[in-house]
Amino acid sequence: MEGVVTPAVNPTAIEAIDLVKDYGQGDTAVHALRGVNVRFEQGRFTAIMGPSGSGKSTLMHTLAGLDSATSGRIVFDGADITKMNDNQLTLLRRHRIGFIFQSFNLLPMFTAEQNILMPLTLANERPDRRWFDQLVRTLGLKERLDHRPNELSGGQQQRVAIARALITKPSLVFADEPTGNLDSVSSAEVLSFLKQSVRELGQTIIMVTHDAVAASYADRAIVFADGNIVADVPNPTAERMSDLLMAERERATRAAI
Repeated sequence: MEGVVTPAVNPTAIEAIDLVKDYGQGDTAVHALRGVNVRFEQGRFTAIMGPSGSGKSTLMHTLAGLDSATSGRIVFDGADITKMNDNQLTLLRRHRIGFIFQSFNLLPMFTAEQNILMPLTLANERPDRRWFDQLVRTLGLKERLDHRPNELSGGQQQRVAIARALITKPSLVFADEPTGNLDSVSSAEVLSFLKQSVRELGQTIIMVTHDAVAASYADRAIVFADGNIVADVPNPTAERMSDLLMAERERATRAAI
């Protein structure tokens, strides 16, 4: 496997062990994950890349407990989430895991502040105002808290979505193509804030992206192909990740001929 990473010193945030995910059965089965073994460190920003259908999104959904594994284990904070029931998984996602999506999913009738606090409002929990203030300051939203989504730019809306994902102090944040609906300037702004939240707030972020430039903001990038990890790159650059993705596409094209 390309790009051998030096042994990690940070504690493990989440780990997949011999993780398998199949869709369907028999000759028509799709093998989305083929015995994947990977660990993600606390306080690190990791990008997951790969061609369409490579398994990158399936890995994220399975790690987050949004999809069940066919076999293998997922260890999160010492517990195997593959053995949890639906209620346990719901509580895990509500309190321990944050999500940032390509679509901002902000409620249009509420202000930015109300949108940020929505997870706590739904759980009938009081916000930690010191943490809220730190998020707002780090994400540059202090002057936008009274604005509704239609009064914000795309980049500002995504920053509100990031603050909403972080407000419950989750141990782990999953970002699914978080810059997919943004222009290049807004994308760079959001990715810088994600990197800043890892560095200054101690967050752990796992981001699925098809964009080599986006991956270059991460501390580490993993490349998927055919349900397997084919490269694990520390300190990725846009050029390096673009070359790896192109090589995988060429390999897939030759295999299909």
